[in-house]
Order: sequence, then C-alpha cells, then structure tokens
Amino acid sequence: MYTKESILDEVNGIRSEIGHEDVNISIEEIYYKNNELWIITEDRPDKSAIIGKGGWVVGKLREKLGLESIHVESYGDFLNKEYKLRLSKKTVHNLDLDLVGLKNLEYTIDNKLTNIYSFNFDTYFKEHEFEESENTEVVVALSGGVDSSFSLILAKKLGFNPTAVTVDPGTIILPKQFKENIRNITESLDIHHEYITADYSDIIQESFTGKFHPCGRCSKNTSELVKEYAKNNEIPIIVFGDMLATGTQCINMQDDALYRLNLPASLSVGKQEIKSLIRTYDLKEFKGFGCPLLYEVHRKFPYLKKFSIQRILRETRSGALEPGEALDLIWSFYKI
Repeated sequence: MYTKESILDEVNGIRSEIGHEDVNISIEEIYYKNNELWIITEDRPDKSAIIGKGGWVVGKLREKLGLESIHVESYGDFLNKEYKLRLSKKTVHNLDLDLVGLKNLEYTIDNKLTNIYSFNFDTYFKEHEFEESENTEVVVALSGGVDSSFSLILAKKLGFNPTAVTVDPGTIILPKQFKENIRNITESLDIHHEYITADYSDIIQESFTGKFHPCGRCSKNTSELVKEYAKNNEIPIIVFGDMLATGTQCINMQDDALYRLNLPASLSVGKQEIKSLIRTYDLKEFKGFGCPLLYEVHRKFPYLKKFSIQRILRETRSGALEPGEALDLIWSFYKI
C-alpha cells in the first residue's frame, strides 16, 4: 500500500511546506499493519528528519495519510535491540530451571525477534493466552509506578503465578497516589498483594544532610526486603522492573535457589512499549520520578540532581528512553 518512494515524496513535500531545509533521507524499510505505519530509517539523522522539529513532519504525515499512528525508528536501534534479545534468549534458555513461566518468556522473546518492527504487547497477549502454572511462583516488587506495574502485568500474562509485594516506608517515599495504582492493578489482575512496612528513617534523615543521593540506599533496602520475603515463602524468583540489566544480566542468581528476573530488561523494552500496555489498565501516570523524598533532596541540594540525571542518561544510552523522554524527566527536576 505504501512504498519508500511514496513516503519520501510525502515527507519532502511536508518539510518544504513548513519551511524545513532540504535533506537526503534514507529509508531502510516500510511496514504497514492495522492502520499503523512503521518507517525504519537507515540511521538516526534520517529518523529525525522524518519526525521533524517538534514532531511537525510526522504529525502532518499521519494526518495526510489518515493513519492511526506512525512509528519512526532507525535500523541501527533495531540491530541493538535484536542483539540484546538474542542474549536474553540465550541466558533464559541456559538456566537450569524447568519452569513454565520461563519457557513462556523464552517463547515471547522469540516472537518479538520474529516481529521486531511491529511487536505490540497488548496485541500479543490477546493472541496468546498462557495458562498460569502453579510451579512458577514469583514475587513481583510493586511500587505503583509504570515499570513495576508493567512487570506485574507481564508476570501474570506469561503464567508466572505472581504475588505482589510493596515495601512501604511512608508517604515521603510511597505517596497515596501510588497506593491507588497498586490497588487498581492488583485487583484488575486478581493478584495477591502484601505491604511490607519498613523503617527508612535513617535513609531519610541522612538524605537531608546532602552527603549522598537517596536512591541507591533506598533501592538496596527494598531489594533486600523483597528477597527476604521470597526466601521466607520459598518462592524461587523475584521480579523487578529494571530496564537496564539486559541480555546476559536479565536474570541472575541472588543466593542459593533464588533468582532475580529483570522482566522489562529481558524483553529489551522501552518506555513507550510500557506505557502502551499499561494504558489498558486504570493507572495514573506521574511526571518525573514521583518520589517526594527525591524532589525534596533536589530542592534542598541541587548538586545532587546530577546523580539522578546520570541514571536518566544511562537509560537513554541503552535505548530504554528516547532523548525527548529523557529531556522531559530532566526538565521535571527544574520545575520544583
């Protein structure tokens, strides 16, 4: 229905109409399905040219073609994602764990590799209903944010038989709106959920001395409490919403017979994929990181913002965040 040549003609015409300069644009591949168009460019500058300043070009292209959406990606980014997915598949496959949920995860990685340009989690799970397995219990660390909620949805849909646990240090770290998300997602998925009350007063007090960034210690404490819960309940896998531990690090042994599975990272997902799936659930999305403690620390000690920005840049470099998304996150630190 669409060809590289016809799309380039439309793009160049729109760029000329709105006063953009003439550039040579190279398209690697066009893919159309269900009123959605994927334009795979040869490199990121070609992608930028098709998107245009402020997204004007691709926006006008979508309107002109009457499409529901247009996705513009660079071929190099897909090569990087494909490589990470192959490493994830190898890592999961080589585990000495005969668990149905992990086999379903490997199958899903395979499916994403086969349909790497157009893979959509919502469509995929409508077409693939995995039966929940009693022998694949996992604990999902659920904060109420988009990444952990996405992980819980994946764990349920892949048949992992999940239990959700939330470490609750108080509203300065876990505000009320996050608890609303937790209730909504666990009730919607019919998943057992437990709160673990924790005393983080030392971390909070030391954070307001300006001597260290709070996220590292907070994350470590939370991980240890979730691990302890899994051990006490003899559950072999803990699931986190980490997006950076891709490939060979997507799942690793924590202690004897206890594994940490970074579910979004295992499937090399980006933020847009996460948001696309969780939109089908009644969840609120929050600007920035959503942690009141972090924003208070930023306000009182602006120099600590650089450590938060470093995390954002790591996710951008890995491909989990688009530059525009990263800019919005960084900018949110300067609106307080």
